[in-house]
Amino acid sequence: MPVVELIMPKMGESITEATILKWLKKEGDTVEAEESVLEIATDKVDSEVPASHGGVVTKLLFNEGDVVAVGKAIALINTGGDAEAPKPTQAVAMQESKTEPAAAAKVAEAAPSQPEEYTSNSADRFYSPLVMSIAREEKISMTELERIPGSGKDQRVTKADILAYVENRGNQPQKTTQQPADQPAAQPQEQPTAKAEAPKSQPSSISVSGNVEIIEMDRMRKLIADHMVRSVATSPHVTSFVEADVTNMVLWRNKVKDKFLKQEGEKITFTPLFIEAVAKALKEFPYVNASIDGTNIIVRKDRNIGMATALPTGNLIVPVIKGADQLSLVGITKQVNRLADTARKGKLKAEDIEGGTFTISNVGTFGNLMGTPIINQPQVAIMATGVIKKKPVVLETPSGDVIAIRHMMFLSLSYDHRIVDGAMGGSFLRRVADLLEQFDADREF
Repeated sequence: MPVVELIMPKMGESITEATILKWLKKEGDTVEAEESVLEIATDKVDSEVPASHGGVVTKLLFNEGDVVAVGKAIALINTGGDAEAPKPTQAVAMQESKTEPAAAAKVAEAAPSQPEEYTSNSADRFYSPLVMSIAREEKISMTELERIPGSGKDQRVTKADILAYVENRGNQPQKTTQQPADQPAAQPQEQPTAKAEAPKSQPSSISVSGNVEIIEMDRMRKLIADHMVRSVATSPHVTSFVEADVTNMVLWRNKVKDKFLKQEGEKITFTPLFIEAVAKALKEFPYVNASIDGTNIIVRKDRNIGMATALPTGNLIVPVIKGADQLSLVGITKQVNRLADTARKGKLKAEDIEGGTFTISNVGTFGNLMGTPIINQPQVAIMATGVIKKKPVVLETPSGDVIAIRHMMFLSLSYDHRIVDGAMGGSFLRRVADLLEQFDADREF
């Protein structure tokens, strides 16, 4: 076929939409296969979308600034030949209907026969293909679907929402068949949702008179703010703390850091040592390395450790060390340094920040003793590492207690109390601390 659709790609397992930042090609431009056509942004990373085929860009279906669902056509590319361009898909027809309603109506009439309630996303909220598929199977009309309260972003109906609705559907009284014809239809009562919804932003009541400066959040800060609010609304947060004696670990790093740099060409920080200990502990506590889908617990077999990284702009991003439990300390160090450097340069790719199963936030970098981090959804736990400080500590020796100067630090774990209770969260954190305290000061790297 001479004309192909350029599709909005999926930029991660939890990504359902992306914002078009900038078109790099305009209508009529020639594009080669794999050449970048546009820049997009998600709540995790910015990226460029390459052309799937070479040819001429014949139509841009969305404008800069538009938010587009994953899987939708965003442009048409003529790959050559004189054959007539294929008729637009239903998604394209709906997009064109903004400016050409009559033409869109003709396309809709020519579309294959299908129940009307399953062919439109023209309601106030978007329905994912999975939700629409479940609606078809359960014979839920679009009118009925629109009445289901959604717990997702912008009140979207999630898989858990529609499955909960289906489960309780038979217990709900049917009111529509009893409504007299000469009376207006009663408004359906809102059903309670299984999940808490993120608080809606309210107009500011803060006075802006006087000596103030008003700065609008940049795009990334807005996304971070939304992600944090939704996390607190989704997960009941609990935080546990332990203090660890990491003297052996500190002395070992001080001893080997110059040799490590000379031999491996990499600087070794404390972050790889924290990641190594966490990866080991996650094997013993699999529920801490999990996610929740409705009433199902998804236990992740891969230990992919995210490290919260501050950017020069003051924003935050979380690149992921994949398969951390399968890497040597040298391998972890190389990944940490590469991802941190790439993040600071703003060159992270989608695969660098997706797939995380647990996150570490090093608040000690800023001299903080401890922190209470917010869970990085859809994970169920996040650990904060505080600053390492020398302190006088009581040590038990065969000849009695003594006071010694030791390198001490606080660790904190915020966890989702729906799945991780105090015993599990506290035991996991204690295990991480034990691994750091038992560090072999004579180990080789």
